[in-house]
Amino acid sequence: MPHPVSADQIDLSGIVRPDDGVLWGQACAEPQTLVEALVAQRRAFSGAGVFLGINYAGIVRPEHADHLRLSAYCGAGHNRALADARAIEICPFPYSKLAEHIRTRRIRVDVLLLQVSPPNARGEHSLGLAADYLVPALDVARVVVAEINDQVPWTNADRLLRAEDFALAVRTSRAPAPVPYGAPGEIERRIAAHAADYVPDGATLEFGLGALPDAVLEALGGRRDLGVHSGALGDGIVDLMRCGVITNARKPLDSGRTVGGVLLGTRELFDFAHQNPDIWLRSVEHTHDPRVLSQLPNFVAINSAVEVDLTGQVNAEVANGSYVGAVGGAPDFVRAANQSPGGVSLVVLPSSVGTKVSRIVARLSGPVATPRGDAGVFVTEHGAADLRGLSLAQRVPRMIAIAHPAFRDALERAAREQGLLRD
Repeated sequence: MPHPVSADQIDLSGIVRPDDGVLWGQACAEPQTLVEALVAQRRAFSGAGVFLGINYAGIVRPEHADHLRLSAYCGAGHNRALADARAIEICPFPYSKLAEHIRTRRIRVDVLLLQVSPPNARGEHSLGLAADYLVPALDVARVVVAEINDQVPWTNADRLLRAEDFALAVRTSRAPAPVPYGAPGEIERRIAAHAADYVPDGATLEFGLGALPDAVLEALGGRRDLGVHSGALGDGIVDLMRCGVITNARKPLDSGRTVGGVLLGTRELFDFAHQNPDIWLRSVEHTHDPRVLSQLPNFVAINSAVEVDLTGQVNAEVANGSYVGAVGGAPDFVRAANQSPGGVSLVVLPSSVGTKVSRIVARLSGPVATPRGDAGVFVTEHGAADLRGLSLAQRVPRMIAIAHPAFRDALERAAREQGLLRD
């Protein structure tokens, strides 16, 4: 590899070809300097395809679709604006299928852009903030370009890299793309208090994105020997690992290790993860593999939703006609939790948006990401509705009971009109 260049010396015109597929790390792992260069130089390789993950940085904008073919598995972050502008194609893949699609080139990865840590004493660069689908992408990419960012932690991962693995590298010092949510608020803490009742000592946890998972973790300070096997790891793991609540001691695999695919958090999380032997970032082929998940007893999956209906169907993709979420990994984890001895699936969400929009609805306004056949426990600030083993008629009153009081009468009327409730 040539000596690393400065940001103003990046030239991707000899690396990216017009028919190439380009992929990079998502969310906090986005190599921002390289992506800025890519969109600035896009005319030189007009027609190249870009597959996006969670988009927190907002560097890729609708106007960049003039020369780039944009697609994504999700509408998270700034992808919503791309979807609203019809500048991006949404691919409703289960997260567990991403590695397979990359390896079979249904998702083309000719050029892989990585944000990596500075090397350790052995000259090994870490993937830093994400391993997930970057690990299979490393196996198929024709060329790898690296942004060596000294603000990225050195983390344990399935793959380590050396200078000779990079066709081009740039050294930077910039904060990772920030998560677009803050600390949990009062409603999140009320939801978390109800959800915590379903988490026993020794449980292995999975959690989705946002402030709610951190709120649930805050509520688990009195538990013992919790484990973590999750797609995402957030700030909430830090205090529980420091105080010995999360030990991973009872997990039958990856014992002693907190396992995830990506780090989504703040500087506190990144500094805690730096050279921490108890945190491992693994490929999606490990974190979401049903054969792996089937080995986890007491597996508790904690995921959110855009809205849920009275029978337990989950819309996790579309809100007010905008694509904001994803099929994602929730179906994989929900099914694993349902099948795990002692496990449970928790879907956590506020009951409403203010007092104008209920998030518990009679009919979903978007597609079904998780079917009612997989329904477990639904939790709002008003309580928990355990739907396991219940008929449709038995489910409806429980769901209405955890809806915002302003909408309960309307939901009951709608349920009767649909024949879900009878006198």
